[in-house]
Amino acid sequence: MENARVQVTIPDPALVLLVGPSGAGKSTFAERHFRPTEIVSSDAARAMLSDDPADQDASAEAFQVLALIVNGRLRRRLTTVVDATNLRAANRMRYQRLARRYGVPAIAIAFDLPLDAYRTRNGRRDGRVVADRVVEDQAARMPRALAELQNEAYAAVIVLRDPGDEQMALVRRRGHISNP
Repeated sequence: MENARVQVTIPDPALVLLVGPSGAGKSTFAERHFRPTEIVSSDAARAMLSDDPADQDASAEAFQVLALIVNGRLRRRLTTVVDATNLRAANRMRYQRLARRYGVPAIAIAFDLPLDAYRTRNGRRDGRVVADRVVEDQAARMPRALAELQNEAYAAVIVLRDPGDEQMALVRRRGHISNP
């Protein structure tokens, strides 16, 4: 049976928080549906700071850089996609406060997949494989994050539960369709 397309409507501008463990397909989804300038990635920020997207010692500075870019884009009312695990409510709330400050709606797209899907995808990544124990810890935090998302102030929460959903998604915004 062929997967049905998941329809995702994105206000423009919007703050889009991608939520899910490493290997969930967040970066692939972002690259497929958003312009490169719209995507603010924690891995890319770590790479710019240390030449290694996996360098956790660069994370604190990477997230400072992310916050500056997110603030600047939202202030200009530009769609901004935060490509990070976003599993902690406190981190999501910081981005939401920025969006509210500039009158930009926030949406969350969560990747709630089976643990095996995260592991398999993580193992296939080029240049940035995360330790299995870290992926397992992130996956264990996903149910709590999903429950919290339902109580946070988003214009929409979209949950992708099938490993093919991010590839089959049909993203609509500005009255047109972004479709690979």
